Amino acid sequence: PLAAAYDNGLAKTPPMGWNTWCTDDACGLLDRCTEGLVKSIADAMVEQNMTSLGYEYVLMDDCWSAKERDSQGRLQPNKLRFPSGMKALADYVHSKGLKIGLYTC
Repeated sequence: PLAAAYDNGLAKTPPMGWNTWCTDDACGLLDRCTEGLVKSIADAMVEQNMTSLGYEYVLMDDCWSAKERDSQGRLQPNKLRFPSGMKALADYVHSKGLKIGLYTC
């Protein structure tokens, strides 16, 4: 059977990239995710030319935030794991031509 689909260039592949969830941290139990790790993954994706294959996302699961929120109730990065802060990390990933995403529980 034939399938009908729009030919508008959107979603020709699933979103492709790297995610911190279930990498080398026992599916979030050990929280080994760091600023250095995220930067090295972004660097490797570009150096290995993965972007030409459609890989464009660096996604951080629930490893990045501190246990406490700020005085206004906003999430804050873990200062030991992400000493430069999330804006600096996002700027770095974006400078590589990649997109960054954050998730938390």
